Amino acid sequence: MPASSFPSPALPASRSPWRSLRYRSMRWWSVANFVSNAGTWMQLTVQNLLVLQITGSAAATGLSMSVQAAPALLISVLGGAAVDRWPRKLTAAVSQAVLGAIAFTTAVLVALDRIDMTSLMVLAAVTGVVATVDNPACALLGNDLVPAEDVPSAIGVGALVHQAGRLVGAALAGVAVGFLGTSAAYFGNGLSFLFVAAVIPFLRPAAGAVRQDATAPKDTGPDLTVREGLAYFMRRPRLVALAGVTGISSVFGRNYGLTLAVLVTGPLAGGAASFGTVSTVLAVGGILGAVLGARLRRPSVRLVGALAATGALLQAVAGLSPSLAVLIVLVLPMAVVESVSDTAGASVLQTDPPPRLRGRVLGVWGSIGTVWGLGGPPALGLLMEVAGPRGALVTGGLLIAGAIGAGALLRQRRAAAPVMLRTGEHDVAGRPALSPAA
Repeated sequence: MPASSFPSPALPASRSPWRSLRYRSMRWWSVANFVSNAGTWMQLTVQNLLVLQITGSAAATGLSMSVQAAPALLISVLGGAAVDRWPRKLTAAVSQAVLGAIAFTTAVLVALDRIDMTSLMVLAAVTGVVATVDNPACALLGNDLVPAEDVPSAIGVGALVHQAGRLVGAALAGVAVGFLGTSAAYFGNGLSFLFVAAVIPFLRPAAGAVRQDATAPKDTGPDLTVREGLAYFMRRPRLVALAGVTGISSVFGRNYGLTLAVLVTGPLAGGAASFGTVSTVLAVGGILGAVLGARLRRPSVRLVGALAATGALLQAVAGLSPSLAVLIVLVLPMAVVESVSDTAGASVLQTDPPPRLRGRVLGVWGSIGTVWGLGGPPALGLLMEVAGPRGALVTGGLLIAGAIGAGALLRQRRAAAPVMLRTGEHDVAGRPALSPAA
């Protein structure tokens, strides 16, 4: 028997946050994601300035972002179904190449001074449509490269790569625009997509990875069996609970760029520099939380809920901060807890469904998450109008913690309630069941 026929020896169990990087393909994928994130943030930084330059309207900037997000609200489930139906590596490579082509097209229009608001809106909408396929394809492809128990590490490393790419991309945007012009940022982003597309064919799954089964019967039908994904999601109490925890946390918390900005510049009498310090501490906490989250091996919805409730209580206390120094002390653990919760939740979401349904489940999640993303800031803004920044932080934190606590109590009561079987039925051990009267 050739040596290649023998199974690869299992690596020893580890809780290191970097354990996913033991796999060569995961290391390459992390490098590719760093390049892609840097390119994406370079373009996003420039795009907002470009919209302002064309229209002179801050509202138009928000509209362009909403247009790009709208497809996720409407067709994410279809995109996830496509990921389940098509070969994952090919799907990710093609979607990355298409996104690269969109970036190059925008770069050419900007360089030729032929860009206008209509063109930007159309390109943003097309980008949003492609992203409904690209996002779940790339997320699940990364999970294919490591064993199931190392998925939290892969997600945590991905969060670190995202943060690093964001910092580098924002810095590169200034350099690119200063020396080469606005179109250079779009060209750079296009090259980053092509780099990812070039890396994907060389990626190999790790031994023990739970991946898309090529031998399973393919789903068919005009709706790409979207209903099956929706039905699975709704039948899984842990996924519904995860959606509830994440949803209420997203609406009444987490939008710290809004709530803390108003708190710092208002009641705490700080300025832009003070809020910059708070933002930096939030970023540092997010990085520390990603490292801690990557140490998890088998995260659960219960852990996600406990972390979310803890973060909510910290948020409520932060709303009562008498000074900027006290706020900064509280902001760090808030960000750490939120980041660990995000990593744990993503791990549950991406490993709970069977491989053939994971794209569709991520598609359902994409639609739900877009609702939170679009509805959260206005709802929180209204709450601040009524209760002020302190009141919004305190009320929001208590609502989150209270809802999670109530959900946990309800679950315990249901689990403790005895299940009565009708006479003639048998229990799990095969014994005849007694009637309730007996």
